[in-house]
Amino acid sequence: MPRPLLIAPSILSADFARLGEEIRAIDQAGCDWIHVDVMDGHFVPNITIGPDVVRAIRPHTNKIIDTHLMIAPADPYLEAFAKAGSDIITVHAEAGPHLHRSLQTIRALGKKAGVSLNPHTPETIIEYVLDQLDLVLVMSVNPGFGGQVFIPAMVDKISRVRAMIGARPIHLEVDGGVTPSTAQLCTSAGADVLVAGSAIFKNGAYAANIAAIRHACAASPQA
Repeated sequence: MPRPLLIAPSILSADFARLGEEIRAIDQAGCDWIHVDVMDGHFVPNITIGPDVVRAIRPHTNKIIDTHLMIAPADPYLEAFAKAGSDIITVHAEAGPHLHRSLQTIRALGKKAGVSLNPHTPETIIEYVLDQLDLVLVMSVNPGFGGQVFIPAMVDKISRVRAMIGARPIHLEVDGGVTPSTAQLCTSAGADVLVAGSAIFKNGAYAANIAAIRHACAASPQA
């Protein structure tokens, strides 16, 4: 049975001058998770936020905080993000030499563990860590900036990851260029969690934008 579709707005597109208000707004607008993009200016060509921002937004929502670490190394910061209030912590397969150890650490901290794959990274790299995973995040753009265009070749990759997951209780998340038109491609291929930034925050029409993504996906049952 396909999992229910979960929408995770990326706060990368929020107004940081009023971040608490933005978090409450997307929560009330019907999002499922809050997606936090952490960038270090080293692993990706941008710098965003750290654990203190996660700690600051935690009181503004009871929704799952889905923290995506686009940083290298990630291991020294896992405990800080866990203590700050992250519910899911995702590390990149490309960001360190001991992925299995990183995932074990996240779970030992009492959090859900995720792994993210850059567009060029083959999904076979996660074959031997599936037993440590709660989530696989397929990047459908090259990470580092919001507002990029979805890479069409990632649709087949999503399908292959879904086949790898099989019946395991692992979420399949897609991040990058997600709009009502591309969302349908992702869910048809087997994704059950969609991250969207500008497509949700644009014009301040949070509820309508979330609903548009859900409506588009409803026309195409998950694979």
